Amino acid sequence: MRRVIGVDIGGTAIKGLVLDEMGNVWAEAGSVTEARQGREAILGKLYTVIRELLEACPAEAIGIASAGRVNTGSGEVVYATDNLPGWQGVQLAGWAEATFALPAAADNDANAALLGEAWQGAGRGRRSLAMLTLGTGVGGAFMIEGVLSRGKRWSGGDFGHSILFPGGRPCNCGRRGCAEQYVSGSALLRLGQELTGRTYTHGSEIMAEARRGEPGALRVLNDYTTDLAVVLDNIAVTLDPELIVIGGGVIHDRDVWWKLLKNGLQGEGVYPMVAAAELGNRAGCFGAAKLALDGLRRQAESYEQEDTA
Repeated sequence: MRRVIGVDIGGTAIKGLVLDEMGNVWAEAGSVTEARQGREAILGKLYTVIRELLEACPAEAIGIASAGRVNTGSGEVVYATDNLPGWQGVQLAGWAEATFALPAAADNDANAALLGEAWQGAGRGRRSLAMLTLGTGVGGAFMIEGVLSRGKRWSGGDFGHSILFPGGRPCNCGRRGCAEQYVSGSALLRLGQELTGRTYTHGSEIMAEARRGEPGALRVLNDYTTDLAVVLDNIAVTLDPELIVIGGGVIHDRDVWWKLLKNGLQGEGVYPMVAAAELGNRAGCFGAAKLALDGLRRQAESYEQEDTA
């Protein structure tokens, strides 16, 4: 059975898995990253994670999920914000192929997360899906009739940069009022400081206070989920999917805020179509691995056609 590597590059960490065609995990590795250190530092950490995975379990191909708009044909990051400084223009697939002498593929991290959830997670058996990932930034993706819609400029499903509040907070994409500035993990920390006067280093601190019933933290989560509900309502009315899957780091504490989100959803029938990612922070790794497996399958089909020609 074929085994491949799936790696997910985030603003604070790189996660990697070796998986087979059935979705079984054979090896796992990770590394903390600091995006502000720039391109070479991130590639260095990426090399270390992939090398560790290969030493633990041989693999036939590499799939990479990354923030930013990724040309899946060339494997190039064609656009990236300052969440990953200097990342725009990186030839991810080409770098991996040259470094490890294995076929490689790359895609946007939210696209990969949706592929992962459709393959082995909450979206199994469904043909019409949307994904919203809440991490350092906000990513999005959608699938119609089983086909991922990446868009002409590789920005299909970029819900994080849809305008939530016209003229609102400046975003690192150059616009104002983007959803990312209100419903990302980073936005949650900022909102926490604004409403409580406290400085938080991680969203789990706000979640812990909310679990204890502290009014300030509960107000933070109420405001946060109110904005998140608007984003989800807009996705639902625009795409009318079977399911909207929410992923990213924030989802791990959903026991604290999920009921607040349910109360905030206004669209008719929206709540039943909202689900938490079953693969958690591994969704991007699973999706990246699926990219690699699909690449191997296409390669094999091409060889078969040549043999029969």
